[in-house]
Amino acid sequence: MPHETITISASDGACPAHIFTPPSGDSGPAILFFMDAGGIRPAMSAMAQRLADAGYVVLLPDLFYRYGPYGPFDPMEVFKGDFRAILGPLMATTGNGAVARDVDAFLDYLDTRSDVTGSKIGGVGFCMGGGMAIAAAGTRPDRVAAVASFHGGNLATDAADSPHTFVPSIQAEAYIAAAENDGSYPPAMAERFEQSLKDAEVEYRAETYPAAHGWMMPDFPVYDADAAERGWAEMLDLFSRTLR
Repeated sequence: MPHETITISASDGACPAHIFTPPSGDSGPAILFFMDAGGIRPAMSAMAQRLADAGYVVLLPDLFYRYGPYGPFDPMEVFKGDFRAILGPLMATTGNGAVARDVDAFLDYLDTRSDVTGSKIGGVGFCMGGGMAIAAAGTRPDRVAAVASFHGGNLATDAADSPHTFVPSIQAEAYIAAAENDGSYPPAMAERFEQSLKDAEVEYRAETYPAAHGWMMPDFPVYDADAAERGWAEMLDLFSRTLR
């Protein structure tokens, strides 16, 4: 299926990115796809392509561009050791605030494409990317009509760029899919984050899946095929209702 590797001039330099398009050269609404901490790798590209095959133009930026070349990593191998020691230095180069500074560059690129229909886009993120998708929706509420976070962690902390601080600006419909027994998103944090959505009168739905943190990722040891298919159905329904 159509796939291009491009470079976008982002806030802190050249950001490698991948663009996936619908089959047969069809046009469609755009989706900003926010990666997890495992970075760009075949499984991530396959997920972006699945969205494209559903009729969307999908932009997958490499949010570790500030770090420089890396990987690709095999999560099965990474999780056998000290994954924080491996991925921590890369994660330290990005964050919700950094992504917020890059959103305009990503949108400017999408605006150059003749195969993107409409001005409204969707955003989706996984693990680390969940909070980034929310930050993007709060940064450009005029453009982001739908946002989904799957097993996103640290969505409501005391950090200056915590995802919940972006919520008051959000105009998108949101879907928040949490994992069971997730140390990065415990019940008290979920309550705090959802209260921010309620206070901002954001239209949202939050669910806790009977699955582990990372269940959507097909190359993770905790991948849960049944729960992942349910997640895909929810995601595609959200984007179909808000962007079509």
